Amino acid sequence: MKIQGDNFFDCSAVELARNLLGKILCVQTDAGVIRKMITETEAYGIDDTACHCYKGRTNRTEPMFRKGGTVYVYLCYGIHEILNIASGKEDQGQGVMIRGIEGAVGPGRVTKALGVDRSYNFEQVTTSSRIWLEEGIDVTANKIQELKRVGIDYAAQHDIDKLWRFRLLNASSKE
Repeated sequence: MKIQGDNFFDCSAVELARNLLGKILCVQTDAGVIRKMITETEAYGIDDTACHCYKGRTNRTEPMFRKGGTVYVYLCYGIHEILNIASGKEDQGQGVMIRGIEGAVGPGRVTKALGVDRSYNFEQVTTSSRIWLEEGIDVTANKIQELKRVGIDYAAQHDIDKLWRFRLLNASSKE
């Protein structure tokens, strides 16, 4: 069943990052619909020096300032497209990176496996026919591993130390 309505996304990035674990990420392709369970996420919050939105609104980060559920895809290292979903209310600038799905660990591998690129920017997962979320498995807190985020050495130490990367334990994806 498709996750609809804004209430699911109208929360902090940390809450959404946990809530996305076990959900099914769906992408419509020419060959049909790809459905993969989300196994790993990272949260990027308000006033978080690791967040792209920390220094303010730009053309690049505009999707993250939209209402929760808006897709933000950016190019990393000039090579990898990285998928994020905005959280909270409009103008807050926070969201969740999708780091792992069934069969693909690493944000660049996720988008490659799904065929997601920057053309997905501004899609709304509650209404899009290209990308959406479906209910998946129920995940209890003891099934979630909390870790430090990856690749944020530029951030303030207190943000580097946050355990805002969440991994579903016993997920079928392999590192």
